Amino acid sequence: MTASDASAGVSASAEVSAAHPRFAEAIGELGLEEIIPQIRRFPEATRTAAEAAAAIGCELSQICKSLIFAADGVPVLVLMDGASRVDVELVRRELGAEKVNRAKADLVRETTGYAIGGVPPFGHRTKTRVLADRSLLDHDVVWAAAGTPHTVFPMDPKSLIAHAGGTLVDVREQPA
Repeated sequence: MTASDASAGVSASAEVSAAHPRFAEAIGELGLEEIIPQIRRFPEATRTAAEAAAAIGCELSQICKSLIFAADGVPVLVLMDGASRVDVELVRRELGAEKVNRAKADLVRETTGYAIGGVPPFGHRTKTRVLADRSLLDHDVVWAAAGTPHTVFPMDPKSLIAHAGGTLVDVREQPA
């Protein structure tokens, strides 16, 4: 499925204003203006990966979730495909931390500048360590939030991970 095929289920609105202002600024700073016309706005919020995949018309695993965890109290961003769950124990081992847990909404907003459901993979308020699960590389294109629960953008996963400053890891929960 190409990015244009997948965008059929979302609004044709491609204005820069569709993205969160902080994210639009990050796009410019990273020299990624070519993706601005590809930002898509949904008519309704899509706070879950399943809702986003249904609205886009792509596979659930093509959604790139941006999840904030606290590792010994320090925020870390984990990029995970939408069909998978993060194995917190694998994250803990990867980071050499004593304790890792999902960050609360206030820490997510304080760290990234965005609300849960709209956190993009880059363009955050603070510099955060980024772990990117290898499963994202299973696709030619993945879709990530553009700073709001209403907006997404497509990008090839290698570029997305590179712009996020991510380290490739295996932190996906394995089926029992």
